[in-house]
Amino acid sequence: MLEVRLHQQSPIPLEVAFTCPPGETLALVGPSGSGKTTVLKTIAGLYRRATGLLRVGGRTWLDSERGIALPARARAVGMVFQSYALFPHLSVLENVLEAACGDSGEARLRQALDKIASVHLSGLEQRRPQELSGGQQQRVALARALAREPAVLLLDEPFSAVDQVTRERLYEELAGMRRQLSIPVVLVTHSISEAQMLADRLVVLHHGRTLQEGSPREVLRQPASIEVAKLLGQKNIFRGVIERHDHDAALTTLRWGEVALRAPLAAGHALGAEVSWMIPAGLVVMQRPDRSPPRETENPVTGRIEDLTELGEATLVTLSFANCPDRLGFPVSTHAAQRYGLAKGATLGVSLLSEGLHLFSA
Repeated sequence: MLEVRLHQQSPIPLEVAFTCPPGETLALVGPSGSGKTTVLKTIAGLYRRATGLLRVGGRTWLDSERGIALPARARAVGMVFQSYALFPHLSVLENVLEAACGDSGEARLRQALDKIASVHLSGLEQRRPQELSGGQQQRVALARALAREPAVLLLDEPFSAVDQVTRERLYEELAGMRRQLSIPVVLVTHSISEAQMLADRLVVLHHGRTLQEGSPREVLRQPASIEVAKLLGQKNIFRGVIERHDHDAALTTLRWGEVALRAPLAAGHALGAEVSWMIPAGLVVMQRPDRSPPRETENPVTGRIEDLTELGEATLVTLSFANCPDRLGFPVSTHAAQRYGLAKGATLGVSLLSEGLHLFSA
């Protein structure tokens, strides 16, 4: 178990606390300057200004109250940097051997070769970093990190320096590999989609503070505040009025402009109260003309297409509504947009799935 509690007033304020059990991948997400990399470097012992508590597998690495602060070399950390940080004058094998563990040279060699094979680089042991692609260099960096037999694996924006095709392939490889790792893995990323794919839990940081922690589904669908929702890229955030609570059906009715919407029961809001609410873009579903009418709990609404932005295989649609200043944005496949003849100015029906409506606390 990795246990982290860190505090700092300056130069970057920190008030961060989280745990990460063995076999779990935890992603630190947030905008630039939110303290993500500072937290990672503090765990690794590369940054020494923060105070607090760090424990890994029952061993204390940092305890400011007791005066414990192990140096980086005494912490069993495997770290993959954004820039790879490979030794350019050493071969693949020599880079990994620098971190390999073992009681003898032969044991270290076996360890290094095993890790190189695990990242699918067998046959490239004698190449130098400059002779490798960006994706291959990233694999060497990961093999070197794992060769230390670390108690925790730290990944600092590990995919930002490679192209999209290579990045997606590395996602698949890391997702498969992490299932075999019995250690905590902490990933720093600015990409919410990357965190969704790779992480079991998210910690949202802003200005050095932990704003929310939970599974990707929970955090993205039920952000703790409008601040968190906006940090996570949610744009469909509106105001509405509470009309009714139906405890038997576990639904709350929300008035939005001229439309009554059904949301999961939120009995903590008083009838008549004005509240903020949101729906993730992925839970706005276009109503196809060839299907049966939507059910009431699907929250059917009809709007006017204000904008269509084609982005490769996806097209972003923006809808406006009569007697309502809000704009609703959501993606559809470009194939579907073309098939159903979506065009600016046309009328379009969509469903705001009840399960996706989230009412923020007052």
